[in-house]
Amino acid sequence: MGRTKSNSIIPGFNLSMGITIFYISFIILLPLISIVIVTSGITWQNFLDTVLDSRIIAGYEVSFFCSFIAAVINCFFGTMLAWVLVRYEFPGKGIIDGLIELPFAIPTAVAGISLASLYSPTGFIGQLFAPFGIKIAYSQIGITIALIFVTIPFVVRTVEPVLKNIDPVFEEAAYTLGASRFTIFRRIILPELIPALLLGGGLAFARAIGEYGSVIFIAGNMPFKSEIVPLLIMVKLQQFNYGEATSIAIVMLLFSFFIMFAINSLQAYQQKIVQGGTK
Repeated sequence: MGRTKSNSIIPGFNLSMGITIFYISFIILLPLISIVIVTSGITWQNFLDTVLDSRIIAGYEVSFFCSFIAAVINCFFGTMLAWVLVRYEFPGKGIIDGLIELPFAIPTAVAGISLASLYSPTGFIGQLFAPFGIKIAYSQIGITIALIFVTIPFVVRTVEPVLKNIDPVFEEAAYTLGASRFTIFRRIILPELIPALLLGGGLAFARAIGEYGSVIFIAGNMPFKSEIVPLLIMVKLQQFNYGEATSIAIVMLLFSFFIMFAINSLQAYQQKIVQGGTK
């Protein structure tokens, strides 16, 4: 009696799964566990004193506020970029589409130096605002601009496939019934985009709060004004305060995890509502 063939879609499933678990554990879980181990070397009181220090709290406020503003701006303009790339054909479309990936391709330090040179008081753009007393570089405005630059691909690449999959038949039907373009967008297109915007905006926000290379050159790094949390972690590391550095890192890690958990929960809830409405 011969053995039955495996119906597994993935050849060698057991081996593949073992390699996958090992890879995830070694690349993702092990570094996270090491942070917890290092932090366990300090007392609970020292942990609270570190993460609740006034300078650290100011760093949280700067990082979270600028990251949130950057994510909101990217949700708006990223949707516009994705709309143009999906709905229109024009010369140079492939070049513009490739430029969307540029923040992923270039080193973040190069982006930071370029942005600082561009928006400094003597830079090409900064000198236009300097006479009006508007300081872009070395302020929270500069931090936000750097975060917008780094995180724009998250929103565009998340929204783009959703726009491609929207059936134009529904838009055409609404148009023939007399609906305006704004009504069509608000009632037909936007509900389809909301889950993608939540995911893309959440990814952009989570990425922004941990950004270091592109921000450090344009932030100015003034305590209580333009210091970001990743810089404060680096300061602790340079002082060989590994316990305090990992304490701050754990707070940021928990916050990022909470963001992704909230986004996934909202998406699952909305999907249940959609499925319930189609029954």
